[in-house]
Amino acid sequence: MKIHIETERFIIRDIETYDAKGIYELDSDPDVHEYLGKKPIQTIKEAKQIIDFIRHQYIENGIGRWAIIDKKTGDFIGWTGLKYEQGLRKNFDYYDLGYRLKKIYWGYGIATETAIESLKYGFENLGLKEIGAAANRNHLVSNKILKKVGLKFIETFDFEGVSHNWYNLKKTEWLALK
Repeated sequence: MKIHIETERFIIRDIETYDAKGIYELDSDPDVHEYLGKKPIQTIKEAKQIIDFIRHQYIENGIGRWAIIDKKTGDFIGWTGLKYEQGLRKNFDYYDLGYRLKKIYWGYGIATETAIESLKYGFENLGLKEIGAAANRNHLVSNKILKKVGLKFIETFDFEGVSHNWYNLKKTEWLALK
């Protein structure tokens, strides 16, 4: 198990094969998938395929989403972090900030806290020059979080027939925010 970040409340580590139950609980919830194409997974097998995909990103790109683990309970809360995105924007690839939490953990500042730590990791540990993010235009909470952690709205774009907001943060802007 590789731990990347530790905060007062959370351990942020690689997603492991034994996280299948947590991934299933997360991604089988229709409410979690409301702004993600409304296609929740149906089986543990699908959860294992998601884990395999993420773990392949660790090898191929040196980065991928990480598990958020509650220090007090050991519970799998969801995932956070960066990934190298090669399909969302048609004209360019980029390092993408993202987060997804089980519904019972919504509203506790977890996405914000872990997004801030992920930005810090990207700029300080990976030496990234900029980090991007996208959110469905109608997902008000996710858009609010991206702005709150310092990303700047750039434009809207279409992905699979759905309008999304595109955000970006350059390292120089991040340093100015600190």
